[in-house]
Parts: sequence; C-alpha cells; structure tokens
Amino acid sequence: MMPRLKPLAEITRAAMQVLYKEIGPVNTIRFLNQFTTGHGNYTAEREQLVGDLSLDEIVSEIKQAREK
Repeated sequence: MMPRLKPLAEITRAAMQVLYKEIGPVNTIRFLNQFTTGHGNYTAEREQLVGDLSLDEIVSEIKQAREK
C-alpha cells in the first residue's frame, strides 16, 4: 500500500511549524536563508553605484557624509 503523497505546500507548512517550535523564528530564518539565492545583477548594480571609485575614495565619501 502506497502512502498518500501530501502537497508540497502542506509539507512546507508543517516543516516550518516544526522549525519554529524547535529552533525559534530567528534560527529558522537563518536556516532557510542558506537555501535562497540572490537576485539581480550584482556586478551591474555595483558599477552603477560605485563606478570607477577606489576604495579610498568610497571611504572618504562615507566619512564626509557622516560629518554633515
């Protein structure tokens, strides 16, 4: 006799409840984050934000912004 296969959403919901109960919400989120991938294009976003600035220039701009 084959066991009834539960829908994936039901399995996920049950697993989340067990994780919350056993390790708490913060550690559950930390655990789940290791399985999620990022999104977007880091290289393009970094180029748009930073451009050709050197690390020293970036640090200098941060310091200037903090002084204001």
